[in-house]
Amino acid sequence: MPDVRGCHLPDHLLYDVENNIWYEDQGDGTVKIGMTSVAAALAGQLVAFTPKRVGRSVKPGKSCATIESGKWVGPAKVAPGGEVIAINESLIDKPDMVNEDPYGTGWFVIIRPEDWDGMKGELTSGSEVAGPYDAKMEADGFDGCQ
Repeated sequence: MPDVRGCHLPDHLLYDVENNIWYEDQGDGTVKIGMTSVAAALAGQLVAFTPKRVGRSVKPGKSCATIESGKWVGPAKVAPGGEVIAINESLIDKPDMVNEDPYGTGWFVIIRPEDWDGMKGELTSGSEVAGPYDAKMEADGFDGCQ
């Protein structure tokens, strides 16, 4: 698992480094989505999670949820467009689960993407993500997850 400045980035995932989002192919035509440990560290403790409803469509590059912390409110932008199939209901009541376990219990939504095969090539694989994330952290002046 790549570890960049103390931030864990599991190598079995795909990443949208610019938007700090991870993707996990579920093998059934759906994709689980969440925010990276980098994003969780930058945001601080999350206090609110407002996902799109199940059955709603999300356009490419648009938000699947709104995230709020003590320092930041913003969208969780997804690269592929698609239909929201499931939401992490637990995060609505306990959004700081993202800070505790961003790649496990802290996932956001599952979507059925419109063009997953076309989008995968635009994402960064876990085995290749260390360099791009180190460069992003340097550009953002972020020391890491410690």
